[in-house]
Amino acid sequence: MKVTIDGIEIEVEPGTTVLQAARMIGGDVVPPAMCYYSKLKDTGGNCRACLVEVSKGSEADPRPMPKMMPSCKTGVMDGMEVKVKTSERALDARKAVTEFLLINHPLDCPVCDQAGECDLQNLSFKHGLEKTRFKEEKRTFEPENIGDKIQLHMNRCILCYRCVHTAEQVCGSRNHGVLNRGDHAQISTYVSAAIDHEMSGNMIDVCPVGALTDKTFRFKSRVWFNKPFNAHRNCDKCCGKTTLWMFGNEIQRVTARKDEYHEVEEFICNECRFDHKEVSDWVIEGPRKFEKFSVINQNNYTRKMDTVKIATEKQILEGREQDRKKISMKEVPYKNTENS
Repeated sequence: MKVTIDGIEIEVEPGTTVLQAARMIGGDVVPPAMCYYSKLKDTGGNCRACLVEVSKGSEADPRPMPKMMPSCKTGVMDGMEVKVKTSERALDARKAVTEFLLINHPLDCPVCDQAGECDLQNLSFKHGLEKTRFKEEKRTFEPENIGDKIQLHMNRCILCYRCVHTAEQVCGSRNHGVLNRGDHAQISTYVSAAIDHEMSGNMIDVCPVGALTDKTFRFKSRVWFNKPFNAHRNCDKCCGKTTLWMFGNEIQRVTARKDEYHEVEEFICNECRFDHKEVSDWVIEGPRKFEKFSVINQNNYTRKMDTVKIATEKQILEGREQDRKKISMKEVPYKNTENS
């Protein structure tokens, strides 16, 4: 069957969703997704970040769908026409969803380990408002220890359920879930249990925000100061293919490799993730390219950058030359009578 997305026609198999069809086309017609995860079953339909306008239902029934539709849960019909970036209604709906997700999410990006690779940060960067209209007190939760490897920041959680699906489908069993309902709903472990499954670290990778972070990397460095390298090792528990995030010769953290949609290519075990932080433990294949447009690669040197020109005096932008030398060059004495 055929579907047209933003004027681009593509033929897909029956059962394909609008989001999957958009990803087959690629580029900027792909709507954002905060809860959908193609590597996990039964995900999507929670966050509404992927809303699109269906301007034509199908060849058999060409009437447009009156409401914005979640593309991750809307199946393609033959002859369907969809607007993603060309619909003002869809863009406004996504802005509203972004504002809604940020109502209770703390704006603590400067101290959040997820900053730079956070899907919510990216969504807000593209669809967010400059100011918040929410003046009420944010919902907060008491800190909770869920294990020695994973840090839970419930205040940042958007209840996407990805970690719950990961525990069920990747770990095989889970001892955590969503407790309570409505505004009181929260991720938590069952009565004093800890998350200690061998594949549990993958919950860190699937979390779209900074709700689940790596305790071994906590406050160590900003992600944009690390250089990612593809590497592998022989492992009898997983594929052993990872991304090493290095600062000089130090491996500061290990993650699974992620695709252009920030989804894990293959899940990895906790031994590869947490226990092997020596360069000699890995066969390093080479630098990893940033596939996904993100806050982390705004200054990525691999893409063409336009020179920023600000109409003001050079000295205001760069300061005095003698001061720059003092700051950047150690061989220049700080107390220099000529420059002082």
